[in-house]
Formats: sequence, C-alpha cells, structure tokens
Amino acid sequence: MQHLAQKFRTDITALPAHAQVYLRLRDMVLYGDLTPGQAVTIQGLTTQLNAGMTPVREAIRRLTSQGALEFQGNRRVSVPQLDANDISEIIVAREWLDPYLARKAVSRATDADIAALTHLDGALDGAIQQGDLRAYLHLNHRFHLYLYRLAASPILADLAGGLWLRFGPSMRVLCGRMGTQNLPDNHKELLIAMQAGDPDAAASAIAADVRQGMDQLRASLDEAARA
Repeated sequence: MQHLAQKFRTDITALPAHAQVYLRLRDMVLYGDLTPGQAVTIQGLTTQLNAGMTPVREAIRRLTSQGALEFQGNRRVSVPQLDANDISEIIVAREWLDPYLARKAVSRATDADIAALTHLDGALDGAIQQGDLRAYLHLNHRFHLYLYRLAASPILADLAGGLWLRFGPSMRVLCGRMGTQNLPDNHKELLIAMQAGDPDAAASAIAADVRQGMDQLRASLDEAARA
C-alpha cells in the first residue's frame, strides 16, 4: 500500500538541485526527523541528503535565517529547543494569522478546493488510524498550507507557514509521546463552515484547532521542564 504521506507529496525533481536540497532539509526539520537540540554535522547532512557541500550549506543558511536551525560551532547545526516564551509568542501569532487567513479562504474557496481539503482530511484520519506519525504531520501541514494559499495573502501566508518550522520539530516529539490515536483532528467544523460560506465559523473552527494543538505542545514542554 502506498504510504499516505508519499501519496500527497509534491514532485520536486523538476526543481534545480539547490532547491531540492533545501526542500528536503526543510522537511527533515518540519516533520521532526531532526530532534530539537540534536546537533548534526554539515558533512553528515551531505551524506543523508546525498548532496554536495555547497547546496547543503546554502540550505542551512536559509533555514538558519528562518529560525529553523542554529549553528553550534565545529561545523554542526541543530534545531532550536523551544521554551515557554517561544510557545507563547507562536500562539499569539497563530491565533491571529490562522483565523484571518481562514476567513479570506472561505470567500475564495471553490467546490474543488473544498473537495481537495476534504480529501486531505480523510487521508489525515487514515494516518491517525494507522498510527503513521510522519504521515499525520505531513498531511496536517499540507491541509493548513492549502488553506493559507487559498487566502491569497502571500505575505501573511509566508509568515504563517514559517511558524511551522519553529514548532514542527517539537510537535513530532509531542505526537511521539501521545500516540496517533490521541491526536486531534478538528478540521471537520472548518470544512462545514467553508461549505456554508461562513467566514466567522471558519475562523472560529481554525482558532480552536490552533489552540488545542499549541496548548498540548505547551503542556508537554512544561512537563519535560519539570522532569
């Protein structure tokens, strides 16, 4: 059976080599293949990515500028570890950005868009049922990214998308502790609101989705700090 995440993966082979390397390393960060605080060597990344040193360095530079990686010295980089203040800032940003973009997306959504989002959400349900953690993370990100792009606010969409690079690795750790059967999928109310053409209900639904996920992440970090 085809892996759920692979079924929805975008083909990047037509892109220039440096862009492919960036996207592959970005996904390693985004979906928690690199654990927060885990230092990796630049040479090690060239081996993992089967890429030359120059495109790997360029990808690291871009991700460092986005706050997704940080240099540790001795040609090592790591994913930053979040603290309570980081989470509080991310929550403030997401609680404004995601509902705003959801409102805009409702006015632009076609039947085909709603069908595509429903299809993604169905695959997300399948990932939860199958215990496929990486597919869950990938599909959940794809769902939100589709919504951001649908809003046609590219600057705000970039800001919202960039936040995922900040909290994505920690979500992988959280989800690994919880198990997929305990993971939330609060997209159904959003889809109902989009079908009804109700921007306020859509904003409310996505705000609830954001709060639940981020509150779980904050509670997990608090628990780890007490341990």
